[in-house]
Amino acid sequence: MTEHSLLDRLAALDTNTVSDALDFLGLAGATFGIQPLWYCPKIVGRASTIQLEPKADGQQKAHIITPVIAAIDTDDRVLVIGGGTEGISCWGDIIANAAQFKRVRGTVIDGVSRDIEGSESIGYPVYGRGITMISARNRLAQVSAGEPIRFAGVVVRQDDFVTADRCGTVFVPSDRIEEVIELGERIARRQDAMVQAVRAGRSVADVMHDKEFDAIKQKQA
Repeated sequence: MTEHSLLDRLAALDTNTVSDALDFLGLAGATFGIQPLWYCPKIVGRASTIQLEPKADGQQKAHIITPVIAAIDTDDRVLVIGGGTEGISCWGDIIANAAQFKRVRGTVIDGVSRDIEGSESIGYPVYGRGITMISARNRLAQVSAGEPIRFAGVVVRQDDFVTADRCGTVFVPSDRIEEVIELGERIARRQDAMVQAVRAGRSVADVMHDKEFDAIKQKQA
């Protein structure tokens, strides 16, 4: 199956359903507190990981994140930025414009963003913990790119799948993506049937019984 068909199928599922699929499979990936920083579109893509940390005296002078954006040459990327420090920006409107030019699908930050109106004005999706005006300059340094990072309590690897909507942000290991999507699609079908059953007058106590959720695991669901 091609990468883009997988991305299309993942995009058809909401983050709640993907989170449930991960739960059934015993996989970590759902996060808490990473939400849209403006009323932005859903993001679905492949992770380009970036690790930040507080800048030490004499540490790099290069701007954070920009080398990663400059190197992107595909249209499937989501920037996943870990290591944000409370109150200090990890993102701004100039790099949002650069990312959009390189066809990046969006940015998710375990931290905060400044200049959010700039990202909004060009329709560039940004998800994170909040908004600030405090610059990263001389405060944060980039220590790695393309390496595994810890993001909101979840380990995210380069090329893992990312999906983010109004309910939050979820990561799926790249080697489990087909399994997660197939189960997510069964969950979505089962839940749609449960909604229709309630609307048809069936007791919600019966519809929401654990046995109904257990049935999701069955291939015929």
